[in-house]
Amino acid sequence: SSFTILFLFWSITYFAKRLVLKISSVKSSPLNVPAMKETIKVKDNLITGTNLIIVMGAGVIGSLAFTFSDSFWYSAVEGEVYAMSSLLVALLFWLMLKWESRSEQLNADKWIVVIFYMLGLSIGIHLLNLLCIPSIIMIYYFKKYPVTKKGVIVAFIVAMGILQFVQIFLIQYTIKLSSGFDIFFVNTFGLPFFSGFITFFILFILALVFLFRCAKRKGYYILKLSVLCVSALMIGYSVYFETLIRSNADPSIDMYNVDNPITLEGYLSREQYGETPLFYGPDYTDEPERIEKGDEYSKGAKEYEITGKKYGQDWSKATSAHLFPRMFNSSNERAERATYKRFGGVEGDEAPTMYNNIRYFLTYQCGWMYLRYFMWNFSGKQNDLQGFGNSRDGNAITGISFLDNYFLGNQKNLPDSIKKDNGAYNRMFMLPLILGIFGLIFQYNRNKRDFFVVGLLFVITGFGIVFYLNQAGLTPRERDYIYVGSYYVFAFWIGLGILPIIFWLKKFLSPKIAVWAVIIICFFAVPVLMAQQEWDDHDRGSKKLPLELAHNYLESCPPNAILNSYGDNDTYPLWFAQEVEGIRPDVRVVVNSLISTDWYTNELRYKINQSAPFDLIFTKDQFLGTRRQFIHYNENAGYDKNKFYNLDTVIRNFMANDELSASQLQDGGTAYTFPTKKFILPVNRENAIQSGVISADEPFVLSNLNIEYSAGSTYMSKGDLALYAIMASNQWKRPICFTSRQELDKLGITKYTRQRGLTYVLVPLEGQEFDITNSYNLFMNKFWYGNGKNKNIYYDEENRRHLVNMRLTAGQLANEMLNRGLKDSALKLLRYFDSQTESKYFPYGLASNRGNQHDYISYLFLEACYKAGDDILIKKIGKSLNKDLEQQFKYYKSLGANETDDSFIQKLQLAYQNKPADLSDKQLEFIQDALSTHQIMERIKQMEAEYQASLKLQPKVK
Repeated sequence: SSFTILFLFWSITYFAKRLVLKISSVKSSPLNVPAMKETIKVKDNLITGTNLIIVMGAGVIGSLAFTFSDSFWYSAVEGEVYAMSSLLVALLFWLMLKWESRSEQLNADKWIVVIFYMLGLSIGIHLLNLLCIPSIIMIYYFKKYPVTKKGVIVAFIVAMGILQFVQIFLIQYTIKLSSGFDIFFVNTFGLPFFSGFITFFILFILALVFLFRCAKRKGYYILKLSVLCVSALMIGYSVYFETLIRSNADPSIDMYNVDNPITLEGYLSREQYGETPLFYGPDYTDEPERIEKGDEYSKGAKEYEITGKKYGQDWSKATSAHLFPRMFNSSNERAERATYKRFGGVEGDEAPTMYNNIRYFLTYQCGWMYLRYFMWNFSGKQNDLQGFGNSRDGNAITGISFLDNYFLGNQKNLPDSIKKDNGAYNRMFMLPLILGIFGLIFQYNRNKRDFFVVGLLFVITGFGIVFYLNQAGLTPRERDYIYVGSYYVFAFWIGLGILPIIFWLKKFLSPKIAVWAVIIICFFAVPVLMAQQEWDDHDRGSKKLPLELAHNYLESCPPNAILNSYGDNDTYPLWFAQEVEGIRPDVRVVVNSLISTDWYTNELRYKINQSAPFDLIFTKDQFLGTRRQFIHYNENAGYDKNKFYNLDTVIRNFMANDELSASQLQDGGTAYTFPTKKFILPVNRENAIQSGVISADEPFVLSNLNIEYSAGSTYMSKGDLALYAIMASNQWKRPICFTSRQELDKLGITKYTRQRGLTYVLVPLEGQEFDITNSYNLFMNKFWYGNGKNKNIYYDEENRRHLVNMRLTAGQLANEMLNRGLKDSALKLLRYFDSQTESKYFPYGLASNRGNQHDYISYLFLEACYKAGDDILIKKIGKSLNKDLEQQFKYYKSLGANETDDSFIQKLQLAYQNKPADLSDKQLEFIQDALSTHQIMERIKQMEAEYQASLKLQPKVK
């Protein structure tokens, strides 16, 4: 990220110098002013004197503004690809400027070859960098050809064609063709794996050599340069061979198992992300036609085996298909329909129109999912709560009261916890934005060619990505980081924005005074202000929460456990803790979102670190490719649907028996079935005691677990089948743990899990919420708290969500201990947890956008404090909670009519119960939040009253 800023500085000064050198008399205006009166000192195209200070000032202010912009700074301190991606964008653009400044020199085009080599390398980081290609081509055109309107259009079309050639043919189809060659050579000629792959690239290299020799012999310079550029790009692109080499070494973490050309093809074509219509497709009210795309191949023992069919979607054949489809996703997995209706203006069950599609594109995709992020960086940010369209969470602000109130409603009544006490409440008063607009207009007036090149990169890395992604609905997290390229370009204009101000001020002040005054004022008004506002929510210098939470999950597991995790935010810290820090290598982390793939289930068959392999019952071949991706429930004469059957026996004798469970389909594929949803998991008590699942003196141990697969489901996924196979074959020799109960109802085992620290352990018991002894020991002696005692550590929403889950567990554990008469230990636990989480960014009272989850969990923690009779904690937590809840309620009331609390609540309850047809999702969300706030407030009042009454009944002690 530091080098990104360096290249940005050099690029800004390049454009600033050109503007200063080319100043000539034009019409006077603040942004388009007469030339400076003094003579510009130029020697060998170098600037000296006052003008050098202007150019350097522009570079410093623009590059530092980007340094302290919200999205770039976040990427700079995150272990992700986006910091390196930003560097390569900066490097590619700077390299093209280097070529432009040396284009008249002999062999200057070597810079272009280097550019394409860097493009090839950048593919191994992120495809965002390819969007530099159009600007690079336009720079080449402006430098090498006479500029005409027709020429500009043709050059732009050529630029987009080159972009498509690189993205589709060089990146995807070279791998598709090479994998086709490999299938043919291996399956037809019986040659080793990779023989066809290697042959294809040898032929590809020979074709490039042939083209190069022809171009050189016949003097076709552009063809010769093109071949060199393609060759350089492919050399850079060859970094993906490292993925093949690494995967063939079978490391402990081997995402997608890219150990052959077939899996490499799927990996690079991003098959796991599905398809999206861009130019022509249906609305969400219609289903696209499912079409067959050929055979699905997977790497077998000696050849590639056909494991099924590849299917895709034909968007054009849907009945509602039309141009520019924006509201296309019919799955509604993340409430897409509600988002479509809210932002597209669709009423009730009406079918969307083209107007609704365009409105959704402008308001949601361009407005909410891009311009809001853009304003975060250069105007201000309301708070760090992920916004879903309401006026309270995650909006862009200006910091100018009347403007913010106009767009978002009265902001003065917002709770302190999401405004002034929230680290991400950042106000830049639109100063970076205004300065950037000055620079944009100034460059447009003074050098339209440079403006076109810079503006093209800005549009493509901003609105171009908006169009290409065609985002369907509520995303799991904010996506501002994907647009950092456009923020990078806007920083050019922020730097150039000081030029028109200087030239205007020169009319009233001496040149030196004007220059220094503008640079100093703009320096403090933009980058310094941005740094001051952004520092607290981007400083991760003392933050340890992700690693320490992973440590807590691992320590919550008994020895040699199997830990099922859910989602990236759980999984990646767990991997880091094990692979880098060496924490609990005996635990096997099983990622629930990956276990439905053949490559991941195969990894479970190997020893990793100190974790022994699993018996999956099914062979590797039976899980190959899409085999058993889904198995369908089919009643069988040999199985009574009202009886329970031994899980291990059913799997071995039926599900893993291809003769009984498999049947051929008309399209040549295979369907798999299972005969019952009711299973018995026998309990081996000795193994359960020996593995640490239960203690030797544990009462009420069951002899069998009766589990029933999801009653409403007609099929079972490969992942669920694999988990059942592990449970059946495990025989209680290893503890089976889960980081969450969210998927356990489907498996029918929720009632047989017991919480141990932060994990849920499968136990031969029913209805026991906590393993109190081990959980108490973990909280008091083994858990780490993410340096939560440091009051100045900023915890963003995702951090708080994980940390508040620890608070929930601590409160529930304390309640359970109090119910069992362990008051002293419960008091110690409550006080210790409180002492470990003192950060001002993790208060007890904090408004959240997830149904007031934070305040509700703090209320449960407070409930335990009341039961334990800890007056100090009661006052501390109650004060924080009541302040936030009262401020929330005041805010909700301020958005409605001016009425009493009781009438306001009655009106909300009536609306929530009746849910009239004209009640929008946004209004319903407001009602739910307001009601939950009021309910928690009332519960706290009731607890306080009951507590005070109990104190009066206690005998007085002399």
